[in-house]
Amino acid sequence: MSKSKSIYRRLRDRQTVQPNTRIFVRGLQILASIGVHPHEHEATQPIILDIELDMTGMEAPKDDRLHETLDYSVVAEKAEEIALEAHVQLVETLAERIADWALGYDPRVQSCAVRISKPQALLKAEVAGVEILRRRK
Repeated sequence: MSKSKSIYRRLRDRQTVQPNTRIFVRGLQILASIGVHPHEHEATQPIILDIELDMTGMEAPKDDRLHETLDYSVVAEKAEEIALEAHVQLVETLAERIADWALGYDPRVQSCAVRISKPQALLKAEVAGVEILRRRK
């Protein structure tokens, strides 16, 4: 195959690739009741949430209207609401709840990454936490 045919094939393949959009909220700071240790049951502590939603296949907005996309303020508000519902022992549990909500909320969400950081979890570390990635089944 000549070099020009190779370039043509690559251009043709790019045209068939679905649009890829990622909606994200980074650095969402919440005071939550979370943790397994006795002192973590007595008071809230700061956590930092990063949420990324893969919206592969979502068409680009044609009319420049919010209903054509997923409003990231809804994502932030719901993540905070879930975090504040009740005491949670594990950051993994909270991350799963947020991912489950995101995948169930909008069928355009193909996958969801949730990272939860606890800045006060370890004395010698800036943060500790978990990151999960869940895909639509």
